[in-house]
Amino acid sequence: MAAQFPAFERMLRPRSVAVIGASDDPTRAGGRPIAYMKARGFSGALYPVNPNRATVQGLKAYGDARDLPEVPDLAIIALPAAQTLASVEALGQQGVPGAVIFGSGFAETDENGAALQNQITNVARAHGMRLLGPNSLGLLNAEIGFYGTFTASFESGWPHRGRVGIASQSGAFGTHVFCAARDRGLGASIFITTGNEADLTISDAIGWMAESAAIDVVVSYVEGIRDGDSFIRALDIARRARKPIIMMKVGRSALGHEAARSHTASIVVDDKVIDAVLSEFGVMRVRSTDEALDIATAAARRIYPVNNTLGVLTVSGGAGILLADEAADRGLAMPAMPDDAQARLRALLPYGAPRNPVDCTAQALSETSLVREFGREMMLAGGYQSLLAFFSHAGGAASIVPRLRPELKTIRALAPDRLYVLSVLASDEIKRGYEDDGYLVYEDPMRAIGAIDAMGKFGAAFARQDGERPPDVPAIALPSHALNEAEAKQLLSRAGIVMAPELACRSEAEAVDAAGRFGFPVVMKILSANIAHKSEIGGVIVGVESETAAREAYRLLMERAAAKAPGAKIDGVLVAKQIKDGVECILGIQRDPVFGPIALFGLGGIFVEIMEDVVLHRCPFGLDVARDMIGRIKLAPLLLGARGRKPVDLDALATILSRLSVVAAQAGPHFRSIDLNPVIATEDGAFAVDAVIVNQA
Repeated sequence: MAAQFPAFERMLRPRSVAVIGASDDPTRAGGRPIAYMKARGFSGALYPVNPNRATVQGLKAYGDARDLPEVPDLAIIALPAAQTLASVEALGQQGVPGAVIFGSGFAETDENGAALQNQITNVARAHGMRLLGPNSLGLLNAEIGFYGTFTASFESGWPHRGRVGIASQSGAFGTHVFCAARDRGLGASIFITTGNEADLTISDAIGWMAESAAIDVVVSYVEGIRDGDSFIRALDIARRARKPIIMMKVGRSALGHEAARSHTASIVVDDKVIDAVLSEFGVMRVRSTDEALDIATAAARRIYPVNNTLGVLTVSGGAGILLADEAADRGLAMPAMPDDAQARLRALLPYGAPRNPVDCTAQALSETSLVREFGREMMLAGGYQSLLAFFSHAGGAASIVPRLRPELKTIRALAPDRLYVLSVLASDEIKRGYEDDGYLVYEDPMRAIGAIDAMGKFGAAFARQDGERPPDVPAIALPSHALNEAEAKQLLSRAGIVMAPELACRSEAEAVDAAGRFGFPVVMKILSANIAHKSEIGGVIVGVESETAAREAYRLLMERAAAKAPGAKIDGVLVAKQIKDGVECILGIQRDPVFGPIALFGLGGIFVEIMEDVVLHRCPFGLDVARDMIGRIKLAPLLLGARGRKPVDLDALATILSRLSVVAAQAGPHFRSIDLNPVIATEDGAFAVDAVIVNQA
């Protein structure tokens, strides 16, 4: 199968590299890539281009790209913004397939910079050249000694080779993460910074890593997303390939949102939508470098428990309680040891705590065979998918380590396919010994819990099968003109979305007749495409109990519309059967500028307005996803029969939600939103009692 993200293949494995604006000074932007590649044994050809020098750092220099002895696989452009356009044009004419632009002063600055960036992009596109940047710190592949970057970070050490890839829109912060990984000893050979993304984007970088045989784990820093489709495709490839993505997606706050927009000049999507998309594909969203690298370190072991359970073995009862609380907060299961196993452990150590957390007490530090026996019971009888052993400073004591390590190795040998983690305070040498034995090592046990939890979430995401097909719904063309409520409901009814029985009435007599046919009580509403929020002008009257009340309600609605919305076109009054004894829900769709239609589900009224208890998902989706959305709101028990309530018809509710998602997905680019607020869920079905559709001409 052909790669879907091939662009970085040649860029990260070039056989020849030209540096335009090459410098003899190894500390300048045009000098560092040459110095680094010479130092790290890059075997490809290096061609410095500098019209003012015969040699650059001991290499023959060329006055112009057209003078090169061959067409290089990659050009690195280290020139001011004003000179970059001509350089791209010259390289394109030579047939150079790809270029990295270091320079700034483009779309991240002002309109003039954006115009210049567009010119450069158009020229490159015309020649079939792919661009990384501008305003990019570059990229590297440490496995082959290719360093197409001008970062100064390698003055303090070279990266460790390994199978973690780091992709970042920010060069400076991406380098911070990369260097922090190096300082931890984490092997990360591939590093890409995308800068302004005039052409190649963070999605291309993640997608290439997802398809690359050289990468097992992806760490990414993201400010904004340009192309939702390619981003989704990259995440989907990674999930199917069982490759964890750990993402620092910034811009959660209003201030951060604006900073990200000005920094990258990219589209910044709503943070709740980002959360929904990342959750859908099992991406782990993190808030700090430490958290990202904690998880990446664990993920590099490639052990992802599908049904993760945690067993805690500790020499401190207090630590056990702390860790149990943290696991509970995260929803990480810590089932108790079986009763017979607990009995065997009590026989070994009567004053221990064998339930889980399993406390083998400080006695195990003197009698380390207890560690082996307790661990054996936990892995064989308890069956835990992950084991966290807390030994604190004792795990680093020279008098204890030689006796403790063999016992821990014996435990791991019982089930080597599971996740084993230690929390110890020890020297780097001792930690490396434990790591060589197959244990992940964290000083802070809380951070260890976070990494263990993440591995289980990756496992669940990787094991998840493709969802049910979205329901077949006839394609419905949404008109460009505004719809009143009755028209919106008629249109949605054609998609199989169930509405409360109702009639549009143009006279008082029609309204009274309709109310009599439905049976009292009824709801009466003003009908107008120009009044979206009818309740704000008193345009909704509930509990209409008689013919006399229906006549009065009709007149009152007309009077209120004339007084409070004098410019609105009034199409009459909508009379509807009043649904009793149900739970009000809100179902809606909003078109996101990046990811397209996004569905929302929550309980109506104050629950959505004050508690913001809603779940989002991309459209379209099947009944299984709809049921999952409904079940994930915090107040789902109100739908399931809490406190003596009768459970509602969840299948009927899910049917409306999934069908609504298909309508939105088929509606086309002019569609903006649908609101069904409320939908009344009852034990006998679910009924939309209000509908607003917004379409952009």
